[in-house]
Amino acid sequence: MTDIQININNKTYPTAAKPSIANLKLSLNSNEFICLVGPSGCGKTTLLNIIADLDNDYDGEILCRTGSLPIATLPPSMAVVGQQHTHPKIGYIFQNPRLLPWRTVRENIELVLGEHQTPDVIDELLEVMQLTQSQHAYPERLSLGMSRRVAIIRAFAVDPDVLLMDEPFVSLDPPTARQVRALLLKLWQQRPHTVLFVTHDLREAIALADRLIFLSASPMQVVSEITVPIARTERHNELAIEAFRRQLLDHHPEIKQLL
Repeated sequence: MTDIQININNKTYPTAAKPSIANLKLSLNSNEFICLVGPSGCGKTTLLNIIADLDNDYDGEILCRTGSLPIATLPPSMAVVGQQHTHPKIGYIFQNPRLLPWRTVRENIELVLGEHQTPDVIDELLEVMQLTQSQHAYPERLSLGMSRRVAIIRAFAVDPDVLLMDEPFVSLDPPTARQVRALLLKLWQQRPHTVLFVTHDLREAIALADRLIFLSASPMQVVSEITVPIARTERHNELAIEAFRRQLLDHHPEIKQLL
């Protein structure tokens, strides 16, 4: 179980006239599903890359606490107490599934397994994501929705402390997106992780998140943090989701410009 505190004072690209991120503070609770919502180009992917330790060129710190142990600090990278490594295990799902075309579905997933993991975990994940019958197919034979499900399995297979998802359902038609979202939630409820999910779709965010974090245009800052009160058993109810969406827009006019 992992709690994370994100404090980014400044992130500026060398050729940029102003910071991409400034004075950003976020807290991520253990096994919480958080959706980040903000305008295009505000720095959401940059934030995920910083958390994933793919970008260390920033001023700030990311603090990590595992279990009941106290927070430790090792800026600018993330420090973890109680583990052998100095960074939590990250699962990262990109907009593009990034499957190797010369490997089958199963072989793409096997690439991320650790030496102590057994193939049984792949069988379990394939079954939950309804891909058992396609495990020996190559990516060119998969639909986009199926490819995204493989990417989700690959991320969960590493048993991450934190799962980062960068608009993983973009370009899917609405019925396919609903199907994949439902399968994702089923898998997450069976194997809970701390999730940070980027989306432009407020309905999608409401359907998935425990908490919504609305972000401003660059320099990115937190505009609002809102807990989703809809029970998990009702997240398939589109009327409930739409009613809460309208309530949000009516009571929080500051977020309308962010969508």
